[in-house]
Amino acid sequence: MTALTQSIKRKLSLLQLAEELGNVAKACRIMGFHRDTFYEVRRAFQVGGVAALVESRRGPRAPHPNRVDPEIEARVLDYCLNRPTQGAQRVSNELRLAGVEVSPSGVRGVWLRHDLETRYKRLMRLECASRENTTFVLSDEHIRLLERHSPDFRCRHVQSSAPGELLNQDTFYWGTLKGVGKVYVQVVVDTFCSLAFAKCYSSKMPITACDLLYERVLPFYDALGIPVKRC
Repeated sequence: MTALTQSIKRKLSLLQLAEELGNVAKACRIMGFHRDTFYEVRRAFQVGGVAALVESRRGPRAPHPNRVDPEIEARVLDYCLNRPTQGAQRVSNELRLAGVEVSPSGVRGVWLRHDLETRYKRLMRLECASRENTTFVLSDEHIRLLERHSPDFRCRHVQSSAPGELLNQDTFYWGTLKGVGKVYVQVVVDTFCSLAFAKCYSSKMPITACDLLYERVLPFYDALGIPVKRC
């Protein structure tokens, strides 16, 4: 049951209780209404019935007279897609230089209507645009911004079309073991399916990287008949 229906039922109950008690003030105290409200409800019910008890929607019913034009709003959104970290004053200044008259408050109004009032939300819009629109190409500046603010973007998956097409290899410091010393982990990951190979070493040298490849990775793919193209 909606809140609107509950409101109508309470008003009807108020009218009924006042009639049963024969005392408007007592009915209003019980139901939690002001006496002026009772008389407004009774007058509305007498004129229009139950339909007249529906509360009219408050607030403006048309766009605010100071709202920017749709063309200007589109220019603000386009500009902020490419410059998501700039503030409202900077956006206003830059657009005015391009011949678009919009105030900082107008820019903020556009952001609020599109749920873009924070830098983080505008950055997430940029990331979504890069994923959903294949014609939208991220610049180096965009990539640096997203990598700085979005952990998910930093961990994005490298695209490859088949197993063995591209293998990523890296070395990580694991820790120190008593009697052994520093321990490193060589890791190789297939970017197509995230299949990973790992092996621990006591040194960080190129020969350890080759050892993992020739001892575990390449024999695994050879057994499956899958060629390794790049690593």
